[in-house]
Amino acid sequence: MSALLIRGGRVVDPAAGRDERADVLIADGRVRAIGAGLDAGGAETLDARGCVVAPGFVDLHAHLREPGFEQKGTIATETEAALRGGFTTVCAMPNTTPPPDSGAAVRGLLERAGRDARVRVAPVGCVTAGRAGRRLAELAELAEAGCVAVSDDGDPVAGGDLLRHALALGGALGLVVAEHCDDPTLSGGGVMHEGATGERLGLRGQPAAAEEAAVARAIALCELTGGRLHLMHLSTAGSVEQAARAKERGLPLTCEVTPSHLFLTEEAVAGGGAAPAYDTSAKVNPPLRTERDRRALLAGVNEGVIDAIATDHAPHAPEEKLREFDAAPFGISCAETALATVTTLAARGELDPAAALRALTHGPAEAFALARHAPGAGTLTPGLAADATVFDPDERWTVDPARFASKGRNTPLAGMELRGRVRAVVVAGVLRHAAAPAEAAHG
Repeated sequence: MSALLIRGGRVVDPAAGRDERADVLIADGRVRAIGAGLDAGGAETLDARGCVVAPGFVDLHAHLREPGFEQKGTIATETEAALRGGFTTVCAMPNTTPPPDSGAAVRGLLERAGRDARVRVAPVGCVTAGRAGRRLAELAELAEAGCVAVSDDGDPVAGGDLLRHALALGGALGLVVAEHCDDPTLSGGGVMHEGATGERLGLRGQPAAAEEAAVARAIALCELTGGRLHLMHLSTAGSVEQAARAKERGLPLTCEVTPSHLFLTEEAVAGGGAAPAYDTSAKVNPPLRTERDRRALLAGVNEGVIDAIATDHAPHAPEEKLREFDAAPFGISCAETALATVTTLAARGELDPAAALRALTHGPAEAFALARHAPGAGTLTPGLAADATVFDPDERWTVDPARFASKGRNTPLAGMELRGRVRAVVVAGVLRHAAAPAEAAHG
């Protein structure tokens, strides 16, 4: 395998406490050395001056859509989108047809990924058989097949007894239970946040209490069982507060937030014009919340309460998002804009850059113990596998969904100028993506 020298960048590795101007030498798929003035020898050289060189980003929550929903996206298209967004490891959520609720289904997914994926794909299996909420899936079989976590994805685990048993058994197997926290009896039928904007638009809302009540249930069962719990896409101030208190008690709990919830509020549904636009590209579950909630989420990242920034990348076919608001599916295609929303927030002084970078790298790798499956994930440690993302935190560009690699063009950021651009991505020692100057200039 050829060697690669990434020269002259600012090397930032939160896992190692590293932040210095240095070169990174990669050979035979591994980081060989980090330091100033390294000898390139016969290595290919990548000029990283003016850029940050970070561990490859880790996404704990992405929808690749294959198998079953190839009109929305495929493993090939959505991992290419992840690659362009700087992600080198993507955890594939289980809302596919068939769902990965057996060892055979997981092995089938890994075979497809081995053939078509542009980045490393880590499977998330189902908590319940068929994601139907009636009985547990064969969790031991899923762990043996290579799942890094289990989840019923867009649905909460239906019964408290099932969630309790999943946490207990998952803890024994080394599996994280990743929970979508929602009480459907409170949120059912809601298409956006329950609040002033929803009332103005005449849209049925989901109250914050629907999420917060379910967070309380999950934390109580985590404490009862000692199983490893991951709270997916937190969206309210109350949820962050509960997670902080649970961590203070030493519970084995991690949590994530999406870049969309850090960057946008419920007002995005109304669009930017004088008249309400009912922008279905801003329809996401859990819904975009209030400015108070957004600031609590930012504080959660800055203070280390929130472990990971995970995309919840959810591509849809264009015609699906062109339906009226109530009928349109939930989800935002955001793998390719995730970094830029984070670096834009950092440039505004709302996000601490070091905390945000940790939440894109070491934090998610630790949350799902990915080092067991991919040694080196989330770090640039010499001797370990080399995943690296090179990005310019200051480059400005305008979001044009027509240029997305993802099949999903459903983004509320279209036409918005953002700051921060991925310039190159290395996966397992191989330079898989390098942005052309023309692409960088025109966005």
